[in-house]
Amino acid sequence: MASEKTMTRTIRLRVNGKEHSLEVPSRRLLVDCLRYDLGLTGTKEGCSVGVCGACTVLMDGQPISSCLALAVFADGKEIVTVEGIAREGKLDRVQQSFIDHGGFQCGSCTPGMVVTARALLDANPNPSQDEIKEWMLGNLCRCTGYYQIIESIQGAAGEASDA
Repeated sequence: MASEKTMTRTIRLRVNGKEHSLEVPSRRLLVDCLRYDLGLTGTKEGCSVGVCGACTVLMDGQPISSCLALAVFADGKEIVTVEGIAREGKLDRVQQSFIDHGGFQCGSCTPGMVVTARALLDANPNPSQDEIKEWMLGNLCRCTGYYQIIESIQGAAGEASDA
C-alpha cells in the first residue's frame, strides 16, 4: 500500500505584529502552527475540542479556539497570542492585573483567560461583573474558582478608567 502524500499549503499570516510565510500541512491546527512552527508556546492546548479556552487567540480581533481552527484558515489574518499582548517588553494592564490579583495558579488556562479578557476590554472598557462572566464562559479554570479572575479583569478595567 502506497503511503498517502501529505498535502501542504503556503500560508501568510501576521502573528503578534510580525509577518510569517509558512509551508504547513493542510490539516495542521493553528495551535500547533503557533507552538511548533513559530515557537510561541504561550498558547496551550487543554482539551482539543474547543471547550476549555486554554488555546484562545485573537484572529482579526476576535477570540477563537486555535485547537479547532486549521492553520490554513488563518491565511491572510492577524493573529494575537498571549505573547503579543505585552508591548515593547511591558506587560499589558490585563497581564499585570492577573499578577496583582492572583488570577492564575497553575498557568494552564491563564494565556486563554488573558487573551479573552483583552478582547473583552477592547470591546467594552468598563464591563459589569455579569458581562465579564458571560465573556469568560468559554474559559475553564480548575484552580482558582474564578473569583480572582473576575477581580483581575475588574482591576484591569479600573486601570483603564483611571488613566
